[in-house]
Amino acid sequence: MDLAYSLDTVWVLLGAALVFFMQAGFAMVETGFTRAKNAGNIIMKNMMDFAVGSVVYWAFGFGIMFGDSMGGFIGGLDLFARNTYDFGVPTFAFLIFQTVFCATAATIVSGAMAERTKFISYLSYSFFISLIIYPVVGHWVWGGGFLSELGFVDFAGSTVVHSVGGWAALVGAKIIGPRIGKYTKDGKAKVIPGHSITLGALGVFILWFGWFGFNPGSQLAASGPENAQAIAGIFVTTNLAAAMGAIMSMIITWIKYGKPDVSMTLNGALAGLVGITAGTAAVSPMGAAAIGGIAGIVIVFAVEFVDHVLKVDDPVGAISVHGVCGALGTLLVGFFAVDGGLLYGGGFALLGVQAIGVVAVAAWTMTGAFILFKVIDATIGLRVSKVEELEGLDITEHGMESYADFQLKAIVHE
Repeated sequence: MDLAYSLDTVWVLLGAALVFFMQAGFAMVETGFTRAKNAGNIIMKNMMDFAVGSVVYWAFGFGIMFGDSMGGFIGGLDLFARNTYDFGVPTFAFLIFQTVFCATAATIVSGAMAERTKFISYLSYSFFISLIIYPVVGHWVWGGGFLSELGFVDFAGSTVVHSVGGWAALVGAKIIGPRIGKYTKDGKAKVIPGHSITLGALGVFILWFGWFGFNPGSQLAASGPENAQAIAGIFVTTNLAAAMGAIMSMIITWIKYGKPDVSMTLNGALAGLVGITAGTAAVSPMGAAAIGGIAGIVIVFAVEFVDHVLKVDDPVGAISVHGVCGALGTLLVGFFAVDGGLLYGGGFALLGVQAIGVVAVAAWTMTGAFILFKVIDATIGLRVSKVEELEGLDITEHGMESYADFQLKAIVHE
């Protein structure tokens, strides 16, 4: 028993470390897909939303998420996580594992609102998503709330983590408005290229690697044959979905644009990863490949829809990757789950529960985010000035240049 307890604890802590490393992946994706003059600002946001979120979630959010349920909506307050819980591993092991998940939800918004958001305003948002918006959703699904009682399936957080970040990103990006020069006077979207596809690709590889902590780590135990088999299966479903997402995005862009698009293919891999996260332990490898492939197709059209139809400027595609594909992957559990899925003779019951969960989380998150962003905008302001945006947030918000030597050489060369 002692050996099993120790092995399970080490497994959860290893998963937490891998998910923490995903923070670097998000930082690289967002930095690479945006302009050099804002690189330092994006790095700071990704670092500080983890720092702020860690403290706030430890002090308040963890109790709201896992404390005794009050009406199936919210957990009882447990300041500084002082209570002992029966998670099968030490409470603090579970706390750090859940902390890195909370940070993931918060950091998704950074990319969608990049290059025009005040640093202090972003910190304020990170504080409140870690304090209340994310923990409430987590309680509904993982803390014994009403969605868990309905039988809602979200094994590792397609909805709890990714859709929360994606829907909040949609609201924030809509309220703050597009970057200067993103849309012409007649409303046509213009491409604002990021400064390093290499950094973006590095970020995607880091995220793909970290997802092997995100999904398999959510098994929360490694001892015994049953857990070992489950973890191995989750590794396979996670990887297949990512691979198929990348393949299908590449094929679709090759057909649509005449050439395989690099950035969209990278986002296709992330779309597959986000899509499989809900059902990674509930579907077969074939089902995982199908979910990843569907997400890889949908992401291409979702990015275009957000950009051209909704007129929401999302520099990294975070809304589509995390919001749309998070919801999509959660719904597809209702089709592909081996136990209860529509394609496996389970009828529409599970699909109906999945739909209820997707809608409930979207409604809560977007309502809370709308109120939060409006209050921030009315008090300290969300957006930097036009002059600050044109000059770049590295200089105006932090008093530095991320590529000072490179920029100096470019000036001398000219």
